Amino acid sequence: MTEKSQKFAHEAVDDEDSIEDMYLTFEVDTEEYAVCIETVTEIVTNQRIIPAPDMPPYLAGVINLRGKVVPLMDVRVRFGLPKKAYDDRTCTIVVEIDEVPTGLMVDRVKDVLEIPKNKIEPPKYGKGDGIIQGMGKRNEQVSFIISLSQLLSAQRIDIDQLREITGKE
Repeated sequence: MTEKSQKFAHEAVDDEDSIEDMYLTFEVDTEEYAVCIETVTEIVTNQRIIPAPDMPPYLAGVINLRGKVVPLMDVRVRFGLPKKAYDDRTCTIVVEIDEVPTGLMVDRVKDVLEIPKNKIEPPKYGKGDGIIQGMGKRNEQVSFIISLSQLLSAQRIDIDQLREITGKE
């Protein structure tokens, strides 16, 4: 994330009225995705991944983030894409759902953007209750807006499993 993006994100967080329209965008393969900035606690790089047994293939393991055990989901694998070697652009977006931190490994973090509700269309397929919550449009660019609860639960991983992994009751 650029210095300009970080400054913009901090300014947006100070204005509670606009935070609902703020999204962190990131790339997986060639597509751009977005998560609501309200759920993002931090972005980290180059963490030692500790493999965890008996986990679905898209759970890469856990990381120790300042004493907290954080489960780590490889979003590429979760989306059915081939696993890719991690490089200097690979980032982990740490999100918090129901007070449970989870790391989302993505190919690249892009920017923090404002996407007003009137610029978000429902998905062109399904009922909008899947992983893709909507499509945020700005100029010629489209960002697929991710439902974190669906991303974490659609393949039999849920908040209770994450609580078990992190040891948080």
